[in-house]
Amino acid sequence: MKVALINTSDSGGGAAEACMRLLKALQLQQVEVTMVVQHKNRNEPAVYSVEKNKLDKLHSNFDFFYERLPFIAFKAKDRSVRFAFSTANAGTDISNDPVIKDADILHIHWTNSGFLSIADLDTLIKLNKPIVWTLHDMWMFTGGCHYAGDCNHFEYECGNCYFLRNPKPDDISHTGWLRKSKLLGDTKNISFVTCSRWLGEVAKTSTLLKNASIQAIPNPIDTELFSPRKMDEARKKWGIDAGKKIILFGAANIADRRKGLAYLVEALAYLKNYPGTENVEMVIFGKNKRFDTATLPFRVHQLNIITSASDLAEIYSLADVFLLPSIEDNLPNTIMEAMACGTPVVAFDTGGIPDMIDHEVNGYLAAFKSSADLAAGINYILSAANPAILSDAAREKVLRDFNNEKVAGQYISLYQSVLKGANA
Repeated sequence: MKVALINTSDSGGGAAEACMRLLKALQLQQVEVTMVVQHKNRNEPAVYSVEKNKLDKLHSNFDFFYERLPFIAFKAKDRSVRFAFSTANAGTDISNDPVIKDADILHIHWTNSGFLSIADLDTLIKLNKPIVWTLHDMWMFTGGCHYAGDCNHFEYECGNCYFLRNPKPDDISHTGWLRKSKLLGDTKNISFVTCSRWLGEVAKTSTLLKNASIQAIPNPIDTELFSPRKMDEARKKWGIDAGKKIILFGAANIADRRKGLAYLVEALAYLKNYPGTENVEMVIFGKNKRFDTATLPFRVHQLNIITSASDLAEIYSLADVFLLPSIEDNLPNTIMEAMACGTPVVAFDTGGIPDMIDHEVNGYLAAFKSSADLAAGINYILSAANPAILSDAAREKVLRDFNNEKVAGQYISLYQSVLKGANA
């Protein structure tokens, strides 16, 4: 059984990381697997890049800007949504690449940012190979947005998109929906997977996937790499006072509108009024171009972008609590990473997050968009009589539900099933 995992890149973003972790998990189970990407950034033999030369890279860059610039310049309502919508009107035909031809199963992941256009996806489907398609966001069943927020237009035919400067019934979200409707006209050889139960339930309400085969399989994580480190040693290395209570916040881009930075600011203001918080400090990691951390009511240690998984494990381990106030998220890697390192998490009760956090057992699920309840959750963790109970429960949840062997086993069962169906 030869499996080709298809993703825009092998690093940078949650889908790339999740796909790379699945590659490793499948390799541990002796599956012959290759990750097919547009951009290869890691020195990993099992990653195959379709960019062979400078001309290919120029073509990739052109496709990225060809898709992105018209939307940003003429369609997007403002800067905050410039990466929230993908038209998939440009890409590369990879159907003739040897690794695609040799594969028994095509396993599609996240292919936006100019990698595969809808026409390119259609070409892959027409190869008539069994396809497993893991959804890392809502894009596959919307007219183009990655997360729909409060909008339910994907339950019909999209149109009047609130991400657009001039929404109307026949806008690009509607034409995008029509293109996907044609693409998915026959899905009998496609098995869809969602990383969370929430996304699967939402997908089934859409007109595009209401009749599709959909099951939930979480992302895997290396629980040896992401494991508890000695807190005192980690704090000493990163210059953090051993006697402080540490709140950790981090994301690939902390200013991403979905990560809820405004709610974090409000929650910390509420938290400041709780007794005993004079001993609290914050650690923040991730790209930060515009947010002034000096506006926060606690001392902040800013670590910027962290690329080393080992460093990340140390950073999670030095914290008393990880805070992620996302308002739209599927199955955030950061929450799983923190919990694997024994760090309880406070987050909103939304999206796929309840698949990971058990309220007041291994973390705290705050009422959606309630900054006051986020603060209550942080205080709940920081004031726990026995923090080790929460910490152990967080680690145990990951060991039980998200380990490499279990997740790879679920995918292998699905692969075997679709191959059996294709040969029937």
